[in-house]
Amino acid sequence: MPVTPPRVFLLSPARAGGERMGLLLRPNAGFALAHEFQRDGAAVGELFQFGSGLYFRGKLAYARRFARPPRRASGALVIVPGRGLLDVETVITADDLRQIAQVPVDVRDRRYREPLERDVRELAAKLGKRGEAVLLGSIATGKYADVLLEILGDRLLFPPSFVGRGDMSRGGLLLRCVRAEMELPYEPLRGAIRHGPRPPKLPRY
Repeated sequence: MPVTPPRVFLLSPARAGGERMGLLLRPNAGFALAHEFQRDGAAVGELFQFGSGLYFRGKLAYARRFARPPRRASGALVIVPGRGLLDVETVITADDLRQIAQVPVDVRDRRYREPLERDVRELAAKLGKRGEAVLLGSIATGKYADVLLEILGDRLLFPPSFVGRGDMSRGGLLLRCVRAEMELPYEPLRGAIRHGPRPPKLPRY
């Protein structure tokens, strides 16, 4: 019986310096996540889910449901400016978040590019020749895709159903797939059409 190759998901980040993420750092914040985060830190996946809302919530739930990680590796990795790839369960502190917010998502900035290249090379070795990495994030620009593609080559996949959709539509689509236990089809990113017409709105669930 053939062995199913490993598959990991790479999640694009929330904006660490955004207004909503800043709520987590307010000394007088009136909600539990901020209190816990300021006291003990919190998982980067949960923080980015708070900062990004529906889109990251969909990516996180989908990756957790459908990942097939290789041995001693995470199936859900988030791109974190200045930190490369982090397991979504990695706990970071308030000071960590402030430092992350200082690094732009810009391939021309070594603080962003070099840690990402380092971790993607390590991931490529763990995936081997048959493993796959699926980017759940924008492919319209090169800020994630070009760095990943250079190292992973044909092992880098993406959901074609993302093309033309906005962030909210992508998040909604991913959550529907989790509820329906239905994984999306993927295609290699190399040579793919990165821009397309907006698809019809999702029907009410």
